Amino acid sequence: MGKGGHGVSGHTHSKEERDHYANQNNPNNAAYQANHDNHSNQCNPNNDEYWHSREKKDD
Repeated sequence: MGKGGHGVSGHTHSKEERDHYANQNNPNNAAYQANHDNHSNQCNPNNDEYWHSREKKDD
């Protein structure tokens, strides 16, 4: 990965942790896509998730 502090190291992270990091940053991965879809929905006033994420909590 080079310098700059990006990525995870095999010296400090397990294979499972490295795989998880790779999946989070892979646009071909379903979890990556679901996360970005959810973010887009929450930013779109024409989507129910936009309003759901802004509902006021009743005490």
